[in-house]
Amino acid sequence: MKTFETIKFEIKNMTAIITINRPQVYNALNIQGKLDIISAIREANKDTNVRSIVLAAEGKAFCSGQDLNDRTVDATQGPVDIGHTLETEWNPLIEAIKGSDKLIIAAIQGVCAGAGLSVALAADMKIAAPGVRFISGFSQIGLAPDAGMSFMLVRQLGYTKALEFALLGKPLLSEDMLGYNFINRIAENPLETALDLAGEINNLAPLSVKMVKKNFQYANEKELGEVLNREKYVQRFLGFSQDYKEGVSAFMEKRKPQFKGQ
Repeated sequence: MKTFETIKFEIKNMTAIITINRPQVYNALNIQGKLDIISAIREANKDTNVRSIVLAAEGKAFCSGQDLNDRTVDATQGPVDIGHTLETEWNPLIEAIKGSDKLIIAAIQGVCAGAGLSVALAADMKIAAPGVRFISGFSQIGLAPDAGMSFMLVRQLGYTKALEFALLGKPLLSEDMLGYNFINRIAENPLETALDLAGEINNLAPLSVKMVKKNFQYANEKELGEVLNREKYVQRFLGFSQDYKEGVSAFMEKRKPQFKGQ
């Protein structure tokens, strides 16, 4: 079985389990992390013995989004093209999750923030522990939601609530997310519950599962590609701004940013 640098990968009872394994940085994803998840999803889809995929994580966080120590997004070292990062890293990850023929269930045991929230929301089904915090966080560093979050937030929350959530940075809890139909269930042990759900799916006709997923995606998400493209251009513009540089510096220095609209 293939081994990976930033994730754990195993197959158990016809379910591929992909576990993000960067707990020391709250499972923030660098380039390798995104590539590893994409590769693992492809491995699972190629394996005829696999009928479902569970995406989980080690430690206190499910995924805190972009690893800001990654030099490709470190604005403190000079201008960065975040549009390129989206085009070559984040968008392919979201598209790999959405495009998987095997159903993907996210087992969310801890905080989801930034593009980590996009990853969680992209999964077909989601099980979350009680009280998990879901945070946008982009506006706090001078950016806009990306990796498909704009599309998913507006679809579920509506324009007004989505705007408030994205701009003010206040978290929604698992209980809120269940009420907004973002997640399927709340469970004390989300991984165990996700595996039980995967077991139910594994007993269904695989072609039926695949086609139901594709039909429902088409019905609900046929404009997703256009939103991903717009997010890329907007984030490229913001990534070259002085406000983004200030936002990242303030985040690293644990202080309040002083934005100037430049």
